Amino acid sequence: KNMAERMSLWDYLKREVSYGYLLRGREDIYSEKQQRILTIMRTPRELEKLMLFGVGICFNLFLFIFSFLPIRIIWVGLTFLFRLLTCRSRWMDNAHKCDVARVILLITCTYAMRYVDTSQVYHLVRGQSVIKLYVIFNVLEIFDRLAASIGQDVLDSFYWVLTGSGSRKRDVLPFVFYSIVATLYVFIHSVLLLCQVVTINVAINSHSKALLTVMVSNQFVELKGNVFKKFDDRNLFQMSCSDIRERFHYLVILLIVTIRNLAQFSWNIDHLGVLLPLIVLIFLSEVFVDWIKHGFITKFNSISPNVYQKYSSILAKDLRNRRTRMSPSEYSDLVSRRMGFTPLPLTCVLSQTLITFLEFPAYSGKLCLVIIFLCLLSLKILLGITLLGIACQHKDTPTQNNEPQERSDQTGLITPPELKHRKTKTSKSQSLSEIERFTLSGNRIV
Repeated sequence: KNMAERMSLWDYLKREVSYGYLLRGREDIYSEKQQRILTIMRTPRELEKLMLFGVGICFNLFLFIFSFLPIRIIWVGLTFLFRLLTCRSRWMDNAHKCDVARVILLITCTYAMRYVDTSQVYHLVRGQSVIKLYVIFNVLEIFDRLAASIGQDVLDSFYWVLTGSGSRKRDVLPFVFYSIVATLYVFIHSVLLLCQVVTINVAINSHSKALLTVMVSNQFVELKGNVFKKFDDRNLFQMSCSDIRERFHYLVILLIVTIRNLAQFSWNIDHLGVLLPLIVLIFLSEVFVDWIKHGFITKFNSISPNVYQKYSSILAKDLRNRRTRMSPSEYSDLVSRRMGFTPLPLTCVLSQTLITFLEFPAYSGKLCLVIIFLCLLSLKILLGITLLGIACQHKDTPTQNNEPQERSDQTGLITPPELKHRKTKTSKSQSLSEIERFTLSGNRIV
């Protein structure tokens, strides 16, 4: 009060012009702020390394169905015929039963999807208002995640009953029950994905582009539900696996949308110039939202971007141990469960699209199918060898698993003193390799 009474107008103006900042003695505060900025800037690069590796693994699993699965079925037929002629007691192995069951599910659901009138669904969706389509798209995304959460459990239960002692009478009823449940799951999930394809197709072909704008802006709503929540490295691992699976789904869905649009315009390549910018816009918006989301999550929760290298090492370890039979299902089941990615429904949607819109003549069509199959087989072999080589380069050492998140000697980040003294719990780093996509971690599932 005395200071205000003695201060004149000239003194007030002089203080406003000449006052300074006291920065010394507060190095810890400004070091922490500097690290937060550097964390946001480094997160997209480390995230994209993980995304590229994870999408490659999903693509490898997806190519397996179109390349090696037919070869395995031919081998199953030859083995079954040989054992039948030699009067062997065991006609089929457990792996052969799973392969045959997988092919039967694919054929049954792809054939059943022929009775889904996609043109009627397209015009039904197109006739709705923008707000209704916005709600429909959100509902489809929610049910897609719910179906993905239950899908691997349904298929694992079906394979387990299938590979059990099914000769006893008491095992017939569970086999029939889980066969029906697995077929219904694959069909319903395939229909949900098909509706997503139709909705995106309507958004791209709409004249006003209002729905496309709403769909792109809808991805930014994801920031509100995730950025301002507390995350640890386990929850962030679940989110990263979810984003890997979502990005691969977007790639395949946009490929299906491209095929459907080109088929409607008699495969006119000129239409691709109109279609490609819209598809790139949708995909880049997804990538940009992932950058912002992960950047601010790592900033608010003081998580080093090096944690994504740890996630890549866990996926690489799963890929190296792929021949270890972790369950009665396919060899890559551990990676599928880790990411929540089930390739069967997506395969049914792509197969139904190819069968509907692609026509092959009698002789040249067969030759074309053989060439396409050989190309897919070569791509699968090349991609598998490449991913295995990358996975072997990731060293799985005890110091890597127990390394604190705040280490900055190799990253260039400035670590505040109060974070250096934070103790990292060994149980948390050890349990990180046990985290699956839909595992309850930290009292929630991201």
